[in-house]
Amino acid sequence: MDTEREHLVAGEFGLRSDLLYLNHAAVAPWPQRTRRAVERFAQENVTTGALHYPRWVETETRLRQRLATLIGAPSPDEIALLKNTSEGLSVIAWGLPWRAGDNIVSSDEEFPSNRIVWESLRDRGVELRQVHLDRADPERALLEGMDENTRLLAISSVQYASGLRLDLQRLGEWCRSRGVLFCVDGIQSVGALCTDVQRDHIDFLVADGHKWMLGPEGVALFYCRAELRDRLRLHQYGWHMVEQHQDYELREWQVAASARRFECGSPNMLGIHALEASLSLLQEYGMAAVEEKVLENGRFLLDAIGELDRYELLTPTKKSSHAGIVTFRHRHLPGEELYRRLTREKVICALRGGGIRLSPHFHTGRAVLERVVSLLAQW
Repeated sequence: MDTEREHLVAGEFGLRSDLLYLNHAAVAPWPQRTRRAVERFAQENVTTGALHYPRWVETETRLRQRLATLIGAPSPDEIALLKNTSEGLSVIAWGLPWRAGDNIVSSDEEFPSNRIVWESLRDRGVELRQVHLDRADPERALLEGMDENTRLLAISSVQYASGLRLDLQRLGEWCRSRGVLFCVDGIQSVGALCTDVQRDHIDFLVADGHKWMLGPEGVALFYCRAELRDRLRLHQYGWHMVEQHQDYELREWQVAASARRFECGSPNMLGIHALEASLSLLQEYGMAAVEEKVLENGRFLLDAIGELDRYELLTPTKKSSHAGIVTFRHRHLPGEELYRRLTREKVICALRGGGIRLSPHFHTGRAVLERVVSLLAQW
């Protein structure tokens, strides 16, 4: 099976041979099947327009099912297709019935998407508590930041800059037992790690498709636990979010029972075709095998860079505390200079969190990782 998987990967990625692409935590390159899906969709639009629109809806339906399977959701009815992570978080932030004096607990390492949206509730008397994540026990730091007025814990599964991976099951169990809502920004783990919203007692999960899911920008996964759908007040309305959305003459309408209620207008069919194709690759390869390779690549970089005296790792080395992101800094060179040298050598990476962030995926070859480590050893 391993040989079959490697053959599958070899035919799917067409990156230029001179690029050392380690930036899946930002924007991922597409698989070949995704390119072909977009080309077919474009050609169909050119030649027949929307003649076969029912087939497009079938692709949309498959995408919802793939996303539900990917995150362990009980049903595709709990999946909405939104534009991006920020939109999904905004649906939650401005849909929940807050009371003055409520607080939200988060970390002080969050990407702006998972900070600004909660800060926007300040005028409603809602406090955002940004907890410092103690590397010895970051989960405990979050739990200790809560009190009787905490309504929601909003946290990233993997921190975008440091690569710190949190124990979602521990956090989710604690929240569920105390009636605190649990909201996860999964953009740095969904598509890289096995995800199970039921096991981890996650109430809301949001993730863009353009990172570890290998899809395009403009399509995002939005999961809302079925029991909570009616608790989110809607602020966007349109033809697509009503129950009988294909009856255009109907005057009496009601909000869709499923998570489609959060999709007010026409779907991004181009993005849907692309993301559905990308997820088909991840699921054909097998998410357990994807996770194994992602962690293996991360471990290789952590060990290899950790042996270079001139570098300091910023990503935790404990096995359970990291995923696909490895961030480090040079002890003497400024980060900007190291980044300039790497990009000059065609290393596609990012400058984040005071260091260099590398993020290889399951398809990244060992030769690419070794070449990058060899370059680092020269400086």
